Amino acid sequence: MMRVSVNSNNCEGHGQCNAVAPEVYGLDDEGYGVVPNPDVSADLESQATAGALACPARAIALG
Repeated sequence: MMRVSVNSNNCEGHGQCNAVAPEVYGLDDEGYGVVPNPDVSADLESQATAGALACPARAIALG
């Protein structure tokens, strides 16, 4: 299992994480990235990674 988080101080609201991996990343009311379920199952790890790599602000941490 992978743990995913979005650093709200670094997120610039581009929404690329959600565009690439909507099953992992959501957007709040202002368009900033959120992770509704930070514990990502093994079957969604590749999507979580793709979403993190798509973030131009590098605001996503994977662990």
